[in-house]
Amino acid sequence: MLNNLADFAKKASMAQDRRQFLVRAGCLLFTVGGARLWLTPAEARSRGADLQVLDAAQTRTLEAFGEILVPGAAEAGLAHFVDSQLAADPNDCLLVTRYFNIEPPYLPFYAGTLAGLESLSAERHQRAFAALGEAEAVALVRELGAGTPRGWSGPPAELGYLVIRSDAVDVVYGTVEGFRRLGVPYMPHILPPRPW
Repeated sequence: MLNNLADFAKKASMAQDRRQFLVRAGCLLFTVGGARLWLTPAEARSRGADLQVLDAAQTRTLEAFGEILVPGAAEAGLAHFVDSQLAADPNDCLLVTRYFNIEPPYLPFYAGTLAGLESLSAERHQRAFAALGEAEAVALVRELGAGTPRGWSGPPAELGYLVIRSDAVDVVYGTVEGFRRLGVPYMPHILPPRPW
């Protein structure tokens, strides 16, 4: 019983640290043109920051998947956020995977989920997921959220859906501006040092 309480307290502390980071700071270290800069994921995307872990195909799939799950996720820098965190020390990682007992490194989980989505798209529509029309993409994503689709290969489909959706929600709505867009009063204990 004590171990369960200790595990719960540790996970609650990690969740609080993650949420505090996303609400208070939001800037991560990215490389743009050889220079290391503190940027938000959206700024990193708009400035063409280098990706460290994800390849171009994975980035396209992740951005397209994120857009279906949470409109605005691509522009908010979902791929840059996920990439930066996959490159980070797993103990400092801000990705939702930490809270689902997925063992680090986390890249195989993300890569497997994205590859599974691509394989499903190719099987059903003979096209890459990012090339699908909105209705086709939404239908595939709904299948992932509902269970394991016929022909799925990769990590559990529902878990991939939940993890990437949660990361997309954090990037789009876990900011002062995101709270404003939702019409939710932003009432932090400590204000961020600058608007972001």
